Amino acid sequence: MRASEKQTMNSFGGGQVFGVDFHHFIEKEQDASSVELATEFGLSLREVHLLKKKMERG
Repeated sequence: MRASEKQTMNSFGGGQVFGVDFHHFIEKEQDASSVELATEFGLSLREVHLLKKKMERG
């Protein structure tokens, strides 16, 4: 069964998304590819894409 984007975001709770510090992610995002970000933070490419999407909204 697939988890929707909203279910994925809600499952982590506590105001943290994927357990990543947003300030650190923003610093790294500017000069790193999605693959490098996924490796750096221990995320999947889908999770990196979701974080970027979430940051654009906020």
